Amino acid sequence: MEVSFTQTLSFDADTFEYETVDSHNGNASVIRFSVDPKKVSPGDIVVVVKKEDIFFHGMIGKIEDGYAYASDPKGSLLAAGVQ
Repeated sequence: MEVSFTQTLSFDADTFEYETVDSHNGNASVIRFSVDPKKVSPGDIVVVVKKEDIFFHGMIGKIEDGYAYASDPKGSLLAAGVQ
């Protein structure tokens, strides 16, 4: 039996730097952002918050060339584009 551990990564929406890979209704639904691949793994959860509001909540699907790709198919509030 294999046991895997995941972590939740929390970022402040005002300072979080990301690129939009895909968008829906003007909001980023898939994002790419820089990570240390030794500290982050596919399956980790990403939460981007501003005060008590959740702007993005998704899971890292892959890590490639030092960038994590995460998707929030249920209603991201992050603006599409490069931030």
